[in-house]
Order: sequence, then C-alpha cells, then structure tokens
Amino acid sequence: MTATAPTRDVTPAVHRSGGRRRRAAILRNVLLTAGALVIIYPVLWLVVASFTPENAIFSNPLAMPTELVWDNYAEGWNGTGRPFGVYVINSLIVCGGAVIGNILTCSMAAYAFARLTFPLKKVAFAVMLATIMLPAQVLLIPQFSLFRTLGWVDSYLPLIVPKFLAVDAFFIFLMVQFLRGIPLQIDEAARIDGCGPIATYWRVLLPLMSPALVTTAIFTFIWTYDDFFGQLIYVSSPSKFTVSLGLRAFLDSTGASAYGALLAMSVVAIVPALVIFILFQRRLVAGLTTSGIKG
Repeated sequence: MTATAPTRDVTPAVHRSGGRRRRAAILRNVLLTAGALVIIYPVLWLVVASFTPENAIFSNPLAMPTELVWDNYAEGWNGTGRPFGVYVINSLIVCGGAVIGNILTCSMAAYAFARLTFPLKKVAFAVMLATIMLPAQVLLIPQFSLFRTLGWVDSYLPLIVPKFLAVDAFFIFLMVQFLRGIPLQIDEAARIDGCGPIATYWRVLLPLMSPALVTTAIFTFIWTYDDFFGQLIYVSSPSKFTVSLGLRAFLDSTGASAYGALLAMSVVAIVPALVIFILFQRRLVAGLTTSGIKG
C-alpha cells in the first residue's frame, strides 16, 4: 500500500493574494482619478465660467452657476471689432504652413542623417542635436533683424518660412530614430528596382514614416497654435492677429474686466486643438512609442 502525501489547501492564500491585488488596483485608480481631476479642473472651471454671469465668475470659483448664459459668447465673438472666427482662420493658416514645412523638410533631413553617407555627418548630427538645448530667446534679436531686413515683419512669413528650412531639431531626431527601425534591405530593394536616393525617400520610405509624420504634424500644429511670443513679435496688424493675439487684443480693446466674454472665446480657441488631438490620439501615441524605442 502506497502512502500519499497530504494535500495542502492553497485556496485561502489565493484569496488573500487576489484581495491584495484588488485593493492595490482600487487605490491606484483612486489616485489616478484624483490626479486627473486636479489636472482637468482649470479646463472645467473655464468652461463653466464661460456660461456664468460676469458678476458671479469669481465670487465662488468652486460653486456651480445657478444659471447658464450665452451672452458671453455673443459678446466675445465680436468683442474686438471683428469676428473671432477671423483669428481662428489666421491661426489655421499659420499652423497649416508650419505643419507642411516641418513634415517635408524634417523628413528630408532625417532621411539624410539616417540613410545617406556624407562628410562630417556625425558632426552635423551632433550640432543639430545641440540646437535643441539652445533657448529661443538667444536667437530672437538676430532673427528679428534678419526678418526686418527682408521686409517680413507684420506678416506670417517669419512664422512659416523657417519651418521649410528644417529648424526643428526635435522632429528631425524623432524621425531619425524611426528610420533606424526600418530595415536597410528596403533601401537595397528599391535601389535594385532603379530608385535613386530621392525616389527611395519619396516613394518608399516616406509612406512608411506615416506614424512619425503624424506625430510631427500634431505637435507642430499644437505648438504653433498655442504660440504667443513669436506671433506677438512679428504680427502687428489687427487683421492678421491669430487666436493668441486676438485674446490679448480682446482685453486691450475693452479696457475693462470683461472676463466672461474672454473666457467664452478661450473655450472657442481650445476647440481646434482639442479636435485635432482627439482625432489623431491613437496615431500620436503610436508614433511616439515606435520612434522612442528604436535604437
């Protein structure tokens, strides 16, 4: 007769382990929710305040309004003497030019650094990376002097033309990292089929770079749309004001505390960037992850 070892009941230990995991998950979710509420509170307050009568906006910032009014939007839309939609269209024009410029030239520069061989390539790449650490204020006076000499001040050219010269080193670096993850055999196959460097870039690699291109387009759009300092320096005609300058001009034109209309137009100003982010959120994350993990 064979003796059998007594079995050990592991069910209580499993239950205890599962209970700890559930409590940890609940605590993590509570902390993440609390953090998200803290971060999103200013935006929620902005939206609520845009529907609040002006005399009650700052009376109790944590209280919900007793009535919702649309007068702030009606007043703010024409509060600067011209429809606020003009500023939105101007911003979209600047953002569109900047996006096209960055996508074309930054991808070309990235292709050169990642795929081509030329003298002092590593030195040029290092210098390009060093410009990321260079504060924009350092170049402000030389750039303004150059653009004034060219007669570009009070136009969109200083905001758009540099984007066609591959000046955003961050996006070049991002695309270089992405291209390094694409096998070199693709280039060799294109060369066998008769493609030169330009055809290989345009017809083969550029379509494969779509995740990095989408990431570049989204960040360029948001950063250009949110830019205030550069637009303040180079644009002075009210008819050419962008959204950022339009909000500032709104306060200047009233000369009073018309915060209700200002907050209402701030909500309107958020909409284009929010729509772009929501539409391309998944591709943005995909572009960042695929570009960031490539060595």
